[in-house]
Amino acid sequence: MGKGNSADKGNASQRFMRAMGRLRIILGPANRSSLVHDMTEENRSLLAQREKETQQWETLRRPDGSTYVVPKNPGDQSLR
Repeated sequence: MGKGNSADKGNASQRFMRAMGRLRIILGPANRSSLVHDMTEENRSLLAQREKETQQWETLRRPDGSTYVVPKNPGDQSLR
C-alpha cells in the first residue's frame, strides 16, 4: 500500500529534479558562466563607449524627490 505511493512519486533524484524544475519556472535557469575572466578588447571598447555616453548626462532631483536626466551640454551631439 505505502509502496505503491512511493513508486508513483519516483526515487529521490526524480523528486529533486521535479522540484527544481518547478523552481526554474519561477526563478529562471541558473547562470553557469564564470564571473572571473579577462575582458576582451571588444568588451573594453564597449565599456569605454558606455562610460562616454553616461558622462554626457546629469541627473536632476525635483523637490518632491523624483529625478530626471538632462544633457549636460544640449549642443553636444557627438554621441547621439
